[in-house]
Amino acid sequence: MIKAIFLIQTNDRKGLLASVVDFFYSRGYNILKCQQHTDSFEKRFFMRIELDASDMKTSRKELEDEFAVLASSLSLEWSCHWSDYKTRMAILVSKTSHCLYDLLSRQHEGELNAEIPLIISNHPDLERVAEQFRITYYCLPVGDDKKAQEEKVRELLRKFHIDLVVLARYMQILSSDFTDEWKNRIINIHHAFLPAFQGANPYKRAYERGVKMIGATAHYASEDLDQGPIIEQNVVRVSHELTPEGLREVGKDCEKQVLSTAVKAHLEHRIIVYQNRTIVFSVER
Repeated sequence: MIKAIFLIQTNDRKGLLASVVDFFYSRGYNILKCQQHTDSFEKRFFMRIELDASDMKTSRKELEDEFAVLASSLSLEWSCHWSDYKTRMAILVSKTSHCLYDLLSRQHEGELNAEIPLIISNHPDLERVAEQFRITYYCLPVGDDKKAQEEKVRELLRKFHIDLVVLARYMQILSSDFTDEWKNRIINIHHAFLPAFQGANPYKRAYERGVKMIGATAHYASEDLDQGPIIEQNVVRVSHELTPEGLREVGKDCEKQVLSTAVKAHLEHRIIVYQNRTIVFSVER
């Protein structure tokens, strides 16, 4: 089954749901899922609607053009996505392999609706992992010219027509030019429960504070370090007996789960970003 997925947001007011649903109903579309959320504090309306587009009587462009007319009349911000398109995803890593292995395994098993044409790293250490999954690996050391290295990364992303960048423990800070170009298309995993312990060495700082829980946060990368819109978080209870290295080992499973959940939500078009927050619609089975 081919599905069309519309993500919609606008200022809340009466009649929005009825207007959108009637638009698709009047054109003979079967609505498979319709999820909405009203933020009463912000007075903002969010909607995700999933259609059966297997027997369309018009072209995809015609459907989107017709909806654009309605969207303009209702002042909607919207996007349309098609389920038969596989997102082209690049993974950026440094030396740590657990998040990389997890993403590649899930994609290999069909859990992530994406193609992964390349892996980029600033170190050669994980090339062996890429070889196991037969994925092209590019090693681009940072050296003395970080700007030049980053431009090489951006050139590869353009060359391979990448849609989504996943920072699977890529231990480099991206420039504002990079994050602006890829706004809400870079997912980072931070090994702490943000906003606590932003930046480097969060497990060491968690140990020094004697925390009883450690966590992980997946978020869209922005020019402000570890402050982009949060997609997914989780925590694990820990003991005072653990060293910083022990905390790091315990946190690995949490990091993998949080990152894969966030990536899956993005690939399934279940996320709407508003200001610096996300609305993440649940999976309905």
